[in-house]
Amino acid sequence: MKLIIEPTDGVGPLLAAIKSAKQRVEIAVFRFDRRDLEMALKAAAAKGVRVSALIASANRGGEKSLRRLELSFLNEGITVTRSAEDLVRYHDKFVLIDRRVLYVLSFNFTHLDIDKSRGFGIVTTYPNWVREAVRLFRADCARTPYEPKTDTFVVSPANSRKVLGTFLKRAKTQLLIYDPKISDREMLRILKERSKAGVEIKVIGSVAGSAPYEAHKLSGLRLHTRTIIRDRRQAFVGSQSLRTLELDSRRELGLIVRDARAVKTLIATFESDWAATIARNAPAAPKETDAHADESTAASEESIAASEKDAEKAVQVLTKELNPLAVSVKKAVRKAVAKAGEDVLHDEDVKDTMKKVVKKAVKEAVKEAVQDAQDAHDAKEARNQS
Repeated sequence: MKLIIEPTDGVGPLLAAIKSAKQRVEIAVFRFDRRDLEMALKAAAAKGVRVSALIASANRGGEKSLRRLELSFLNEGITVTRSAEDLVRYHDKFVLIDRRVLYVLSFNFTHLDIDKSRGFGIVTTYPNWVREAVRLFRADCARTPYEPKTDTFVVSPANSRKVLGTFLKRAKTQLLIYDPKISDREMLRILKERSKAGVEIKVIGSVAGSAPYEAHKLSGLRLHTRTIIRDRRQAFVGSQSLRTLELDSRRELGLIVRDARAVKTLIATFESDWAATIARNAPAAPKETDAHADESTAASEESIAASEKDAEKAVQVLTKELNPLAVSVKKAVRKAVAKAGEDVLHDEDVKDTMKKVVKKAVKEAVKEAVQDAQDAHDAKEARNQS
């Protein structure tokens, strides 16, 4: 097993993997703007390697780019399949090389994620995981149901809630967590219980509400990985946050690893990031002069204006987010009616429950839209700095 650390390792490991393929490359894509990776995949196809790409059907802010990528791939003889629309998103990122080597990534195939964000990737030849990845790729390409056969292969929405909940509950001494936003009620409750039981918990990212443990936003890099290190012996690395939407309504993928070297490197990286974050969050210097205060006020006003623009973008894209949610809600209603009969529609308790479900889904959609607006803003800033 090998561990990819971004932005340290860059795009090199992925380019080398594609170049090494002898028979086939299978890749699941959510975001993609790397010209070097695109050319590597086309070169592989040109030399006779069977290249297949499963590309997300929806990707706010990048959908046009994905559709262009599809046409470009098709013109080079690459097989392209678009994901279904039964889930809010197909957000998993992985690559299979000759159905022998599996790359499970927490980062997208983009300049922002690879060059400017903290991300991890697991490279493995473990047969069970490779077989599961092949099954998942086939199922999502064919738009057929998928059920994982091992709990260490963590797939949303199939088994992630159960597996990650159990993973957290079994912590005895420590949990080191990278997560942009922990907000699922069940997961928050488990973390609170573990903290009360004496487990040391540190979060690089953010936590909804108040928490009885430390949580700090990553300094110096954009955070894009979802990683949990338990008791310094095991780790989860994947694409799903401890958020309801990512556990229950999106396709996400991660692995629970026990490889001592990989876990040790994850710990070292976390502790380095934690130290840098704490140092940057140290008490501020003495009060600014009036001139500096004016500059700070101007910067604050610019920041507020940028936030307002981001909020406006979130409102504009929210309708697209609600479309797949509406489909999910309709399916849930049909299922309830089929099971209990039409009389269920006159049951006030059922109506109230469905209203709560819809309200919760919309709330999560709003959060998702705001996060995407921030991602778009970060991507624009990264391009301007390049």
